[in-house]
Amino acid sequence: MKFFPIACTILLFNGVSFAQAQHTGNDVTTPLHLLKPDYPVRYGETKIQDIKVVLDRIYHYLDAATPAELVNKQSGEVIRDLKKADQNYVFKQGDFRLISYEWGVTYSGMLLSGEITGDRKFTDYSAKRIDLIAQVASAYRQVYNEAPKAETPVRSVLEPRALDDAGSMCAAMIKASLSGSLKSDIRPVVDNYINYIVTKEFRLADGTLARNRPQPNTLWLDDLYMSLPALVQMGKLTGERKYYDEAINQFRLFSGRMFNKEKGLYMHGWVQDMDPHPQFHWARANGWALLTKIEMLDALPADHPSRQEVLSQFRSHIKALASLQHGTGFWHQLLDRNDSYLETSATAIYAYCIAHAVNKGWLDAKAYAPMALLAWNAVSSKVNEKGQVEGTCVGTGMGFDPAFYYYRPVNNYAAHGYGPALLAGAEMIRLLQNHPYEINDSSIQFLR
Repeated sequence: MKFFPIACTILLFNGVSFAQAQHTGNDVTTPLHLLKPDYPVRYGETKIQDIKVVLDRIYHYLDAATPAELVNKQSGEVIRDLKKADQNYVFKQGDFRLISYEWGVTYSGMLLSGEITGDRKFTDYSAKRIDLIAQVASAYRQVYNEAPKAETPVRSVLEPRALDDAGSMCAAMIKASLSGSLKSDIRPVVDNYINYIVTKEFRLADGTLARNRPQPNTLWLDDLYMSLPALVQMGKLTGERKYYDEAINQFRLFSGRMFNKEKGLYMHGWVQDMDPHPQFHWARANGWALLTKIEMLDALPADHPSRQEVLSQFRSHIKALASLQHGTGFWHQLLDRNDSYLETSATAIYAYCIAHAVNKGWLDAKAYAPMALLAWNAVSSKVNEKGQVEGTCVGTGMGFDPAFYYYRPVNNYAAHGYGPALLAGAEMIRLLQNHPYEINDSSIQFLR
């Protein structure tokens, strides 16, 4: 009896259930290689309309869960004339905040979903809320100037205090503006965000963007995404090369300290003077770094001398991640520790980045499109009927022991999962449009 569970494990590990192993027939009468395995996620059946159903489900949940209104704290009355706004008004409460780095990713995901599907509701989701934020910020600017300590619903917009406040939201606002979908002038907000990133964020002596938590002089890999996409988008908006050059400079400073060339992975955090330095390859932080490189490659001018440098590291990073994908399509919370749990938000980021790079011709479709499709199918299995994204690790600081990462909670209200899921689904639609696949000897094959 002690050996029975092991035998079952071996059968399931090989993708064939016990019942299927007992399939009627034998090697002479039955093409056993065509038996359908018990895949834990969809395999070889994904259609564009299936992806759209998932995107719609996420949209309908988020549209209801993030009301775009300013209301009185006490009465709940919606304010119609923003000139009358004062400290008694807040954004109407929903399940998520309208202003956060996570929601900057969500706004970008909605914009991409609208662009690729042609369904205006996705674009309008972002435009409606970004317009409101810009209008509320304009209305409260005078209040804030007169009373800098005043409680306002747009404190992080008017006075950013961390890269988390500035970068992701700024990048999404510029994208929305460049798409032509906004009615408001977001330039004052954008300029304020960029000014914070360029002139106010704490830096190391060599100019690297840094924080003083949890230790003095600490680099957070997450901060690549909290700064560089905004800088390169500002380059697109203004045509000024200095923003591209600063992004490249930061990319080099971070990568020189945090990219493990042997493993092809980034460490989550780096602390000045820590020796020896533990390396924890947290999945979502690696996702932010990968997504940053996509944003840079999309925005950098074709003739920028550093494009190839970014692309080369992007490919090395992808190659390493490809070897670590779980058979279910997910990646682990700690990428190189297979007993850590499988995590949704990082998997969604990787799905998007791989699919986008295939669509751009930066990665070979035959080699990489199958893993992107598998990753998307994994992510879509975590979007419940309500439209919530399950299995997402909550906001995470920095630790230097494995337990910290192994036991971070997951939660449906972890905002980090929604933008990446939208990005991944939208880009997978484009991938399937550009690169149809077929099933050959039971496996997914992208032929071009």
